[in-house]
Amino acid sequence: MKRFIASTIMMLAATLPLAAQEMSADQILDRVSETVEPEQAHGKLRMTITTSTGEHRTFLYETFSKGSGDKALIKYIEPSRVKGQAILMLNDANDIWTWFPRTKRVRKLATHAKKQKLEGSDFSYEDMGGGDEFREEFYATRLKDERVQGRPCYKLELVRREGSDASYSRILLWVDQEQLVPLTIHYYHDRDPQLWEKELVCSDVRVVDGIPTPFRYSMHNQLEGTSTSMETVEMRYDVDLPDDLFTELGMQR
Repeated sequence: MKRFIASTIMMLAATLPLAAQEMSADQILDRVSETVEPEQAHGKLRMTITTSTGEHRTFLYETFSKGSGDKALIKYIEPSRVKGQAILMLNDANDIWTWFPRTKRVRKLATHAKKQKLEGSDFSYEDMGGGDEFREEFYATRLKDERVQGRPCYKLELVRREGSDASYSRILLWVDQEQLVPLTIHYYHDRDPQLWEKELVCSDVRVVDGIPTPFRYSMHNQLEGTSTSMETVEMRYDVDLPDDLFTELGMQR
C-alpha cells in the first residue's frame, strides 16, 4: 500500500474536481487507501454492541497500527473483566494472536478466525484489520456517482477474485469525493452476492494531523438484527511506533 504523505493528499484533494470524471475505480481505491490507512496510527475507541434483544455491552480499547494497517494491535481498557487483554493482527489479519493477562497465556488463532466476530460484535477480525485487501482480494468497478449523507460520492462495486478467501462475495462502497473517506459500505454474504449481510456507516468526519477521520462508525447486521457502534475518543497519526510493539511480548506490556 502506498505510504501516506500529508502534503500530497492535500494537493490531490485540491485537484480532484478537475479529474473526477477520469478517475478509474482502482485510482479511487488507491486514494482511499492513502486516506484511511496512514503509515502509523494510535488512538482510543469506544465500542458499544446492541444485541437483538436491545441489551448493550460497551468496551474501551486502545489501538495501534503500522505499515498502513498491515500490523494492528488492540489493547482493552474497560470493562475490568477484559482489561489488559490484547489482540495482535499481522499480514492483513491472516495471523492473529490473543493475550489473556489472567491466565498469562498467548494463543494463536486459526487462519479462518479472521471471519469470526470480535468480542461478539458485528465487526469481524477481518473488518478491523488493515492492508490491501480491497485491492488484492476484489475486482473494482466504478458505478454511477450518488449522494450519501448529503455529499457527492463515488460508488464502487467490488467483486471477490476467484481463489480469494475474503469473507464477502461482493462489497459496495460510497466514497466522499472531497475527503476520500468511505461514508457507507455494504457487505454481501460469503456464498450469495445478492444477500446483503452488513452495512457500515461512517460519519462525523474530522481532520486529524491532515487526515480526514470518521469519529463515528455504525455496523448493522441485516441478517441478525444486531448493531455495533464505535466512537473515536482519541486519534493521532504523527506517531513513531516501535516494531517490537507488534509482537507477542509487545502485547503483554
